[in-house]
Order: sequence, then C-alpha cells, then structure tokens
Amino acid sequence: MCGIIGYIGAKQVVPVIIDGLRRLEYRGYDSAGVAVVHDGVVEVRRSAGKLSRLEDALRAQPLAGDYGIGHTRWATHGRPTEENAHPHRDASGRIVVVHNGIIENYLEIKRELQGKGVVFKSETDTEVVAHLLREVMQDDGLENAVRRALLVLRGLFALVIMSADDPEKIVAVRNGPPIVVGLGDGEFFVASDVPAILAHTRDVVFLGDEEMAVITRHGVSFTDYAGAAISKATQRVLWDPVMAEKAGYKHFMLKEIFEQPWAIRETVLGRVSEESGTVFLNEMNLTAETLRAVDRVIVLACGTSWHAGLVAKFIIEQLVRLPVEVDYGSEYRYREPIVNERTLAVVITQSGETADTLAALREAKKRGASSVAICNVVGSMATRECDGTVYTHAGPEIGVASTKAFTSQLVALHLLGLYLAQVRGALTPDEIRPHISALNQLPLLIEEALKCEGQIEEIAKRFYQCADFLYLGRGAQYPIALEGALKLKEISYIHAEGYPAGEMKHGPIALIDEQLPVVAIAMQDHLFEKMMGNVQEAKARGGHIIALTTKGDDRLDEILDPLHDSRIPLPPCPPLVAPVVAVIPLQLLSYHIAVRRGCDVDQPRNLAKSVTVE
Repeated sequence: MCGIIGYIGAKQVVPVIIDGLRRLEYRGYDSAGVAVVHDGVVEVRRSAGKLSRLEDALRAQPLAGDYGIGHTRWATHGRPTEENAHPHRDASGRIVVVHNGIIENYLEIKRELQGKGVVFKSETDTEVVAHLLREVMQDDGLENAVRRALLVLRGLFALVIMSADDPEKIVAVRNGPPIVVGLGDGEFFVASDVPAILAHTRDVVFLGDEEMAVITRHGVSFTDYAGAAISKATQRVLWDPVMAEKAGYKHFMLKEIFEQPWAIRETVLGRVSEESGTVFLNEMNLTAETLRAVDRVIVLACGTSWHAGLVAKFIIEQLVRLPVEVDYGSEYRYREPIVNERTLAVVITQSGETADTLAALREAKKRGASSVAICNVVGSMATRECDGTVYTHAGPEIGVASTKAFTSQLVALHLLGLYLAQVRGALTPDEIRPHISALNQLPLLIEEALKCEGQIEEIAKRFYQCADFLYLGRGAQYPIALEGALKLKEISYIHAEGYPAGEMKHGPIALIDEQLPVVAIAMQDHLFEKMMGNVQEAKARGGHIIALTTKGDDRLDEILDPLHDSRIPLPPCPPLVAPVVAVIPLQLLSYHIAVRRGCDVDQPRNLAKSVTVE
C-alpha cells in the first residue's frame, strides 16, 4: 500500500522526492519521511500525518543531498507516529530502508537481534531490515548484503535501501508489492507506482518477483536474488503527466468521474468494427482453440473490481452462454476450488498488483486454468502472469475511490464477452453489431448522465447527515447497487447496504423507516415492474426514495412524492450498458455527500489505492 520514491541524478534531490511522494500519497497517508546522503552522511526527516506535515518539518530543518529515498505510509505494524514513519535506520544511522509490504517473520528476527544487544526504536517490521543489513554487511557491496538478508526474510515486500558505506547507490528489491524503475537522461528513479516519476521520464522497467535493481549515477543493473544478471525490457508509458493532476477540479475523484466519457472511448478505440461486426483483442494471446474448449469462466477480483465481475457474469452468460462464477480474490485460495484446463480465469485489477487477486490467479493457474487480466497498468504483475490481457486504457486514477477504472472495467469485460461469443460462434457479426454500436454510443450517454450533477448536489444537501442508506437494484443493476453503497461508505463514512431488490423482504425491509433514504435503480428494462413493486414496498414504510429512472418514463411519478422523494432521469440505453450509465449519479451522490460532511474525498481514512498486502 505504501508509496516509495528514490532518486539519483543532477537535480536537487529533496524537491524530486517530495513531488514523487505527493503523487503517491493516495497509497498511504499515515506518515511520511525522506532520507538523503550528503558528504557521506545520512540525514532523515519524518513526520506523522499527511505529507504537508513533512513539508513543514523540511522548511523548519532543510535538507540537501546527493541522492535519496522517500516514503508515505499506510500503517500495518505500529501506530501512525513519527517513530514508526519510514525511512528506518540501523543503529549506526548509515543504512536506511523504506518498505512496502509485510515481513512475516520480523518478530523472530527482532528477538534474535535484541539478544545480540540491538535496540529497536519503532514498532514496525521494517526496522528489522535495517538492523539485519548491518549484521550481514561486508566489504562486497550493499547489493550483496541485501542478498544475504533476503535469505532470512519471509513475506511479501518491496524494499529500497541506501548505505553511506556504499555511496552513490540505491538498491531496490521486489517480492510481491510493485517496484518500477525510471530511466531518465543521466538520472534514475525508483518508485512503487508510475505517477511518481511521470514528470521526469516515461521510460520504465517493472521489476518482477524476486528481482533486484542496483541504481547508480551511471545506470541500472538488474539481477535475480542470487545475483544472476537478467535482461529487462524498457516500456514507454503513454500517460501524460498532466493526466495525474487535478486540472482545475476540486478533487481527483471529481475529475476522474468527469473523465469517464474519455476513458471509455480509449477502452473501445481500435478494438471494434461496427461495419463488419467484429471485435479485436490483440493482446489476448489465447488461441481460438483454447477459448472454444472453455466450459466455465471464473472471475477473481476484490472490492469495486468484484462488483465489475458481478456485472460481467450477466454479460458473459447472456452473450456467450457459458456459466460464470464470481469469487473474492481474498477468499478463493483458502478453499479447494474446482478448476481444470477447460476453465478460463478472468482477473480484474486496476493496478495489476492487488495481492489477493494475484494469489487467486496463481491458484487457478496451478490447477490448470487459462487466464485473462482486465487491467489498467501496462507491464504490471497481473498482465505478465496472465495468458492474455484486456487493457482498460483509463489513464492514472489517483482518487482512492475507484470511478473511471470501474466503468472502463465494465466496458473491457463487455468487449471480452463479445470476443468470446465471436470466437466460439455464439453470436454472428449481425448479432454483435448492435452491441458495438451501444459501446460506441456509451461516452455520449455518460456525458448526458453527468448533467444530473446539479440535481445530485441538491439531494446531497438533504441527506448528507443521514446515518444509513439502502441501495436496491435488480439483474445487472444489483451489482451497481452494491457499488453505490460501497462508494458512500468509502468516502463519507455513512453506513450503507446494497441489496438485490427482491431480497428486501427477506430481511433488509426491517431497516426502512422515515429516516432512511432508499436509492432505487429503476431504469427501463424487463425488470422495471418488479422494481416498481419494491419501490412501493419501501414507500409504504416511510422510506425516502431516490430513484434512478429512464428519461421519458414517468411510471414512478404516481408512487413518488415530490416533497420527499427524488427522481433522477437518465438517458435511454441498451440493458447491457445500462449499469455503466446508472453508476454515474451514484458516484456523484457519494462525492457530494462526502464533501458536505467535510470528508477527505481523495484520501479516505484507513484506505489505500492499491492493496498490495494481504
């Protein structure tokens, strides 16, 4: 979860590191710190709280250095205090470490080192790495000391390390959480995510598991843990650095909500031909023979991506007529899943580095499944480990609460469903053509849906002090009810429940009273009349209805009371793209309620953007 940045080059070091940390703060904001080496001495500044506190500390006690590393923390071991903030040092103060992940055997190592007289100053698992390195340090270079330490360490972690005793060098290792190395003109970077270095370079190398990068002023060398040299491909990141800025919006989340028409155009662009009724997925890397042999699809994901997987179940089962099972990545490997070589595993992860999803993928592959990643980050671990990939091309998403990543996932999954139907002969080109037309029209439908923002702001004014919300949907809109409730929970800290509307009478109806807003997704489809009945049930018990309906369909008007209820009209759209349109006002509702409550929209408490630890 934590953010890591390192730099060696001709620029002033501290401004480069602070700028990188600012772009990584979405990964963790419990504390932050920076370490630089200057004239053979390591100097460190750390602070609890957000990055602004560290900047205050640096203004009070400036730092200058020749090269350095920085860190923004999402706490796992130890409270968010200055003592627990990274970077951590050994007793001499000459070795310094930043870390993302978990050292599983840190207590065992700590007790052994304490038995040798080592005094620890923090509650973290990270500090053991610095002291362990001092124990194994010899005269053969920092990288070899790191290799010796790695023989002892267990867990999933990314480490970036400096030592004043081996100057002009930064060593980075990966075993789980992501590490990316940036290659500039006479300067080099290391970070946990691409946005940290985009302002300086777009040429990057992604480390794989059990790989090491040794970075000096003269270049970067890559090896495995044993020290054997490995060849790594440089990738060109196409994101514009401006895409990671707010562009005049108050929050990244609002900017990313309004970027969705563009993101969806990018996801569809070049992949469909409406004229021929054909879908092109050039990075699938799975043969038609393999795809035709598939008799079951399992979707593996977490959080918002899991909701996208639930929508995908409706899409793939309808288009391809294959059974689809949707599983939590965090639960999948803890049972005995039934998988064989005729199973297709579809993993959904915005970052491509979600630890639970990667573990589920590996379990499915071990049992013989073919695999496809739905992912936003080129070169990430999921894309390297899967047989094929459908990139979402949504650009960087900085807000912790996922918006454009989610809708572009839905579109990528729709494209995957059409592609499978095409390869397997489940749909003819004439049958595929209307779906392509719907995807091509989707950006315009979203632009129309975004016009409801003013109405959503007024609704937020009425309900932002409520303690609970209930979200209801049916069919493919049921996962959107779950997603709407999750968004509200994530950024406003209001308790919200999402339910299939037909299940309301099996328990949740007990929640409804005059204090409860009920968000009902009641767009025009084959389930509208069922949904209308559920709205009536909620109204009969005093609930305040916020209904998403289809523009021009006024059938709910006879039920709703304009003094107490709200109706948000959305543009008519085909059923399989309707979930993408319906989620837009729910994203805006959560955003405006959170703003009214004074919440930190982009960096909600206890959350981080990319969950790279279990």
